[in-house]
Amino acid sequence: MKILVVSPHTDDAELGSGGSISKFIEEDHEIFWIVFSTCDVSLPAGYPRDILRREFLQVLHSIGLIEEMCNIFEFRVRHLFEHRQDILEELIQIRNEFKPDLVIAPSLNDLHQDHQTVANEVVRAFKTTSSIICYELPWNHMNFNTQLFVKLNESHISMKWKILRNYQSQIQQNRTYFSEEFIRGLAKVRGIQCNAEYAEAFEVVRWIL
Repeated sequence: MKILVVSPHTDDAELGSGGSISKFIEEDHEIFWIVFSTCDVSLPAGYPRDILRREFLQVLHSIGLIEEMCNIFEFRVRHLFEHRQDILEELIQIRNEFKPDLVIAPSLNDLHQDHQTVANEVVRAFKTTSSIICYELPWNHMNFNTQLFVKLNESHISMKWKILRNYQSQIQQNRTYFSEEFIRGLAKVRGIQCNAEYAEAFEVVRWIL
Protein backbone atom coordinates (compact mmCIF):
# COMPACT_ATOMS: atom_id res chain seq x y z
CA MET A 1 0.00 0.00 0.00
CA LYS A 2 1.19 3.52 -0.79
CA ILE A 3 0.76 5.90 2.15
CA LEU A 4 1.10 9.68 2.04
CA VAL A 5 1.81 11.33 5.41
CA VAL A 6 0.92 15.04 5.56
CA SER A 7 2.34 17.43 8.18
CA PRO A 8 1.44 21.11 8.30
CA HIS A 9 4.57 21.56 10.43
CA THR A 10 7.47 19.33 11.33
CA ASP A 11 6.44 17.06 14.26
CA ASP A 12 2.63 17.12 13.69
CA ALA A 13 2.31 13.72 12.02
CA GLU A 14 4.80 12.14 14.44
CA LEU A 15 2.79 13.37 17.43
CA GLY A 16 -0.52 12.27 15.93
CA SER A 17 0.44 9.06 14.18
CA GLY A 18 4.06 8.19 14.92
CA GLY A 19 3.21 4.73 16.24
CA SER A 20 1.10 3.92 13.20
CA ILE A 21 3.81 5.18 10.84
CA SER A 22 6.26 2.89 12.64
CA LYS A 23 3.86 -0.03 12.19
CA PHE A 24 3.28 0.73 8.51
CA ILE A 25 7.02 0.84 7.83
CA GLU A 26 7.43 -2.45 9.70
CA GLU A 27 4.76 -3.92 7.39
CA ASP A 28 6.72 -2.70 4.30
CA HIS A 29 4.18 -0.17 3.09
CA GLU A 30 5.58 2.55 0.84
CA ILE A 31 5.70 5.93 2.59
CA PHE A 32 5.95 9.44 1.19
CA TRP A 33 5.94 12.40 3.60
CA ILE A 34 5.16 16.06 2.96
CA VAL A 35 5.82 18.95 5.38
CA PHE A 36 4.56 22.43 4.58
CA SER A 37 6.36 24.54 7.20
CA THR A 38 9.51 24.17 9.29
CA CYS A 39 8.38 27.04 11.57
CA ASP A 40 11.71 28.78 11.24
CA VAL A 41 10.33 32.12 12.50
CA SER A 42 8.84 30.61 15.69
CA LEU A 43 11.96 29.18 17.28
CA PRO A 44 13.25 30.32 20.67
CA ALA A 45 16.31 32.54 20.71
CA GLY A 46 19.56 30.73 20.19
CA TYR A 47 18.36 28.08 17.76
CA PRO A 48 19.52 28.07 14.11
CA ARG A 49 16.72 28.79 11.64
CA ASP A 50 17.01 25.34 10.04
CA ILE A 51 16.95 23.29 13.26
CA LEU A 52 13.45 21.85 12.75
CA ARG A 53 14.26 20.88 9.19
CA ARG A 54 17.36 19.06 10.42
CA GLU A 55 15.44 17.43 13.27
CA PHE A 56 12.77 16.21 10.82
CA LEU A 57 15.44 14.66 8.60
CA GLN A 58 16.81 12.89 11.68
CA VAL A 59 13.29 11.48 12.21
CA LEU A 60 13.28 10.13 8.66
CA HIS A 61 16.66 8.49 9.07
CA SER A 62 15.73 6.98 12.44
CA ILE A 63 12.81 5.10 10.88
CA GLY A 64 14.69 4.02 7.78
CA LEU A 65 13.45 6.60 5.28
CA ILE A 66 15.57 8.80 3.02
CA GLU A 67 15.22 12.41 1.88
CA GLU A 68 13.88 11.32 -1.50
CA MET A 69 10.82 10.00 0.35
CA CYS A 70 9.73 13.48 1.45
CA ASN A 71 9.04 17.04 0.32
CA ILE A 72 9.78 19.87 2.76
CA PHE A 73 8.35 23.32 2.07
CA GLU A 74 9.07 26.61 3.81
CA PHE A 75 5.68 28.28 3.96
CA ARG A 76 5.47 30.76 6.83
CA VAL A 77 4.00 29.25 10.00
CA ARG A 78 0.46 30.47 10.85
CA HIS A 79 0.13 31.91 7.33
CA LEU A 80 -0.58 28.75 5.33
CA PHE A 81 -4.06 30.04 4.48
CA GLU A 82 -2.36 32.68 2.33
CA HIS A 83 -0.88 29.87 0.24
CA ARG A 84 -3.97 27.65 -0.01
CA GLN A 85 -3.80 27.32 -3.78
CA ASP A 86 -0.07 26.57 -3.76
CA ILE A 87 -0.62 23.86 -1.15
CA LEU A 88 -3.46 22.36 -3.19
CA GLU A 89 -1.33 22.29 -6.31
CA GLU A 90 1.54 20.58 -4.49
CA LEU A 91 -0.88 17.95 -3.16
CA ILE A 92 -2.34 17.38 -6.62
CA GLN A 93 1.14 16.92 -8.05
CA ILE A 94 1.91 14.30 -5.40
CA ARG A 95 -1.46 12.67 -6.07
CA ASN A 96 -0.61 12.34 -9.74
CA GLU A 97 2.97 11.18 -9.24
CA PHE A 98 2.84 9.04 -6.07
CA LYS A 99 -0.81 7.89 -6.34
CA PRO A 100 -1.35 7.10 -2.63
CA ASP A 101 -3.89 4.53 -1.52
CA LEU A 102 -4.10 6.13 1.93
CA VAL A 103 -3.53 9.73 3.06
CA ILE A 104 -2.86 10.49 6.74
CA ALA A 105 -3.49 14.17 7.51
CA PRO A 106 -4.56 16.58 10.27
CA SER A 107 -8.18 16.61 11.33
CA LEU A 108 -10.84 18.84 9.83
CA ASN A 109 -11.75 19.49 13.48
CA ASP A 110 -8.26 20.75 14.34
CA LEU A 111 -8.49 24.39 15.47
CA HIS A 112 -4.96 25.43 14.45
CA GLN A 113 -5.28 27.69 11.41
CA ASP A 114 -2.47 25.98 9.50
CA HIS A 115 -3.84 22.52 10.26
CA GLN A 116 -7.31 23.56 9.06
CA THR A 117 -5.89 24.85 5.79
CA VAL A 118 -3.93 21.68 5.10
CA ALA A 119 -6.80 19.40 6.13
CA ASN A 120 -9.20 21.10 3.74
CA GLU A 121 -6.77 21.03 0.83
CA VAL A 122 -6.07 17.34 1.45
CA VAL A 123 -9.78 16.60 1.08
CA ARG A 124 -9.99 18.67 -2.09
CA ALA A 125 -6.99 16.92 -3.61
CA PHE A 126 -7.74 13.31 -2.67
CA LYS A 127 -11.50 13.03 -2.17
CA THR A 128 -12.05 10.81 -5.23
CA THR A 129 -8.75 8.94 -5.34
CA SER A 130 -7.57 7.88 -1.86
CA SER A 131 -8.74 6.85 1.56
CA ILE A 132 -8.22 9.75 3.98
CA ILE A 133 -7.79 9.45 7.75
CA CYS A 134 -6.99 12.22 10.23
CA TYR A 135 -4.71 12.03 13.24
CA GLU A 136 -5.43 13.21 16.75
CA LEU A 137 -3.71 16.20 18.41
CA PRO A 138 -5.88 16.60 21.54
CA TRP A 139 -4.61 20.06 22.51
CA ASN A 140 -6.02 21.40 19.21
CA HIS A 141 -9.46 19.74 19.35
CA MET A 142 -12.80 20.63 20.84
CA ASN A 143 -14.17 17.47 19.19
CA PHE A 144 -12.53 14.36 17.75
CA ASN A 145 -14.38 11.33 16.36
CA THR A 146 -12.56 8.08 17.16
CA GLN A 147 -13.80 6.19 14.10
CA LEU A 148 -10.66 4.17 13.36
CA PHE A 149 -8.08 2.61 15.66
CA VAL A 150 -4.65 1.34 14.67
CA LYS A 151 -3.61 -1.27 17.22
CA LEU A 152 -0.02 -0.90 18.40
CA ASN A 153 2.39 -2.76 20.64
CA GLU A 154 5.25 -1.70 22.90
CA SER A 155 7.78 -1.55 20.06
CA HIS A 156 5.63 0.90 18.08
CA ILE A 157 5.14 3.23 21.04
CA SER A 158 8.81 3.03 21.94
CA MET A 159 9.67 3.96 18.36
CA LYS A 160 7.19 6.84 18.45
CA TRP A 161 8.90 8.31 21.48
CA LYS A 162 12.32 7.60 19.98
CA ILE A 163 11.56 9.61 16.84
CA LEU A 164 9.97 12.44 18.84
CA ARG A 165 13.17 12.74 20.89
CA ASN A 166 14.83 14.02 17.73
CA TYR A 167 12.94 17.26 18.32
CA GLN A 168 15.11 18.58 21.13
CA SER A 169 14.22 22.15 20.13
CA GLN A 170 10.61 21.34 21.09
CA ILE A 171 11.27 19.14 24.12
CA GLN A 172 13.35 21.88 25.72
CA GLN A 173 10.35 24.21 25.57
CA ASN A 174 8.60 21.92 28.11
CA ARG A 175 5.40 21.50 26.16
CA THR A 176 3.20 19.10 28.11
CA TYR A 177 2.32 16.99 25.07
CA PHE A 178 6.01 16.51 24.21
CA SER A 179 6.60 13.94 26.94
CA GLU A 180 6.80 10.17 27.11
CA GLU A 181 4.17 10.17 29.86
CA PHE A 182 1.62 11.85 27.59
CA ILE A 183 2.49 9.75 24.53
CA ARG A 184 2.11 6.50 26.44
CA GLY A 185 -0.94 7.65 28.38
CA LEU A 186 -3.00 8.60 25.33
CA ALA A 187 -1.92 5.44 23.49
CA LYS A 188 -2.97 3.36 26.50
CA VAL A 189 -6.40 5.03 26.59
CA ARG A 190 -6.93 4.42 22.88
CA GLY A 191 -5.71 0.85 23.30
CA ILE A 192 -8.26 0.19 26.03
CA GLN A 193 -10.98 1.42 23.66
CA CYS A 194 -10.10 -1.23 21.07
CA ASN A 195 -8.86 -4.11 23.24
CA ALA A 196 -5.18 -3.59 22.47
CA GLU A 197 -2.02 -2.85 24.43
CA TYR A 198 -1.77 0.56 22.76
CA ALA A 199 -3.44 2.31 19.83
CA GLU A 200 -3.78 5.55 17.92
CA ALA A 201 -7.18 6.90 16.94
CA PHE A 202 -8.15 8.52 13.65
CA GLU A 203 -11.13 10.21 12.07
CA VAL A 204 -12.23 8.76 8.75
CA VAL A 205 -12.99 11.31 6.02
CA ARG A 206 -13.02 8.88 3.12
CA TRP A 207 -12.53 5.11 2.89
CA ILE A 208 -12.13 3.54 -0.53
CA LEU A 209 -11.85 -0.22 -0.99
